[in-house]
Amino acid sequence: MARTKYDEIYKALRERIEEGTYGLQELMPSENRLVKEFDCSRNTIRRAVGQLAAEGYVQSIHGKGVQVIYQPREQSEFILGGIESLKEAVARNRRSYTTKVICFAELTVDQKIQARTGFSLGTEIYYVQRVRYIEGEALIIDHNYFRRDVVRGLTPEIAERSIYEYMENVLGESIVTTKRKMTVERVTQIDETYLDLKGYNCMAVVSSSTYNGEGIMFEFTQSRHRPDRFVFYDLAHRVKPTGK
Repeated sequence: MARTKYDEIYKALRERIEEGTYGLQELMPSENRLVKEFDCSRNTIRRAVGQLAAEGYVQSIHGKGVQVIYQPREQSEFILGGIESLKEAVARNRRSYTTKVICFAELTVDQKIQARTGFSLGTEIYYVQRVRYIEGEALIIDHNYFRRDVVRGLTPEIAERSIYEYMENVLGESIVTTKRKMTVERVTQIDETYLDLKGYNCMAVVSSSTYNGEGIMFEFTQSRHRPDRFVFYDLAHRVKPTGK
């Protein structure tokens, strides 16, 4: 199954749901109908619908079909259980955004950076600070650390567009797993300098360690969000206990 075909179908169905073509609690078109429309295999349709289910857009109803459960949300949101770039997140939420790189440096991991990121001493890295503007407001500042031997040829221009897009589409790298920690921390001088804080004295902070297909941690990022515009959401499925 071609990845591009799967992506095409998934994105087309997601867009129809977000635009209301398939409304809340309506049934999606049948699998047979979608197979004919997109001229693909059943497995491709099932993969696309499965991805929609994993992201909380639809739910399979036994004996009926696939029902839409998506409801639009008002705030900027990020998926807790998935991996997506800010560019992908704001596109999904139909918001405008821009990124400004305020620091770009090539460093070697010392003891201080090792303690913060988990990278081994002596690892060659890129360090990038990026301010994220959503709907014209400076809401997020990212402190990114990337291994130079994995994210090869990174530039400030690429960082202002999408590093993940560059990795996947240009370098052919896979982005597989992220471990996250969420905390609330006091604002820093850098936060105050670059963000529209609206009087807030704390930040919602997401620290992420991300791994490629070879199991190499290629990125550590601390993403600092203004708390009133910080929303992560997750989707969980209950598994019935098997014990008596």
